Amino acid sequence: MTIPNRFVMAPMTRSFCPDGLPGDDVVGYYERRVEGGTGLITTEAIGTDHPASVGDTGLGETNLPVFRDPQAITAWRKVVDAVHAKGGHIIPQLWHQGPMRMPDGKTPAFSPSGHYGDPAKADISYIEMARIIAAEPMPVPSDEEIADVVAGFGRAARDAVAAGFDGLAIHGAHGYLVDAFLWGETNRRSAPWGGNSVERTRFAVELVKTCRAAIGEDRPLFFRFSQWKQQDFRAKLGETPQELEAILGPIADAGVDLFDSSVRFFNTPAFPEHGDLSLAGWAKKLTGKLSGVVGGIGLRNGKYDTDNAVSQASNNLGLVLRRFEAGEFDIASVGRAILHDPQWVNKARNGDPLPAFDPASVGILT
Repeated sequence: MTIPNRFVMAPMTRSFCPDGLPGDDVVGYYERRVEGGTGLITTEAIGTDHPASVGDTGLGETNLPVFRDPQAITAWRKVVDAVHAKGGHIIPQLWHQGPMRMPDGKTPAFSPSGHYGDPAKADISYIEMARIIAAEPMPVPSDEEIADVVAGFGRAARDAVAAGFDGLAIHGAHGYLVDAFLWGETNRRSAPWGGNSVERTRFAVELVKTCRAAIGEDRPLFFRFSQWKQQDFRAKLGETPQELEAILGPIADAGVDLFDSSVRFFNTPAFPEHGDLSLAGWAKKLTGKLSGVVGGIGLRNGKYDTDNAVSQASNNLGLVLRRFEAGEFDIASVGRAILHDPQWVNKARNGDPLPAFDPASVGILT
């Protein structure tokens, strides 16, 4: 896949898909970002057909997209066709909320060992949600149930191909299900789906293999990962580069083309005692795969570094360019800034003033 520039619209959940299906308003939403100069669109996260895949986001919204029937293929085909008609490229991000699924009194959340994480370690902005989720019983799934979730990702990947998407992204970060299998706090199983840090990669490895088989070799496969979790901002998959390499290596070998390295602010050194290399830089160095950076590009603050206040604009593209030219990463994903202004990439290219992010823009499809 060849894209016209290195700027990518980051995946951002908006809850604007009644009955799990995008409508004409969502078509226009993505179409405008292509017109605004964005090189690649990554959709909001789309659930699989597993019953616990998606639920309430914690904001009282449940209008999340899901690949579960032919209607979803038809609906997303309209989005894809509109993006392609404007000369753009688009890939879907697949997810399963796992232990992050808000309780609804019907379908329990799905966690490797029935754990959410330690609410006492939750960031203050998430403490209420942490208490709500952690207080809800979570059954421990069987090996067979876990294998069925993996198969569900494969079915969703096939639906993505049928809808005409240009590639596929997997959400393996932020404490959601894939990340929950990688993280020792939430995965306390023994083999075959648990064990030490390397053994805990099996779920991600099998999922990547399944999705790779579904999309073929000609479409790129992205894998988002993070050190931090929504349950604990201080959590880490790997305390050292060597530990991180042991985790990312098997996932890379399973068929990942690009590691989407999610941090709260892109310029943060991942392992300060080993230099100022970013997490994206370490992912590329350790695996030999392409990598992407995301977090606070075009803004003064990283995600969750402030309360629900306006995030002031910042032309930090010089820092982005310095790290890019040093070979740390291959694409730069922009979230809140492009969410707020569809023309953000064009404005950045032209040297125009960059707008601040107003949280009010989250509630409308601009």
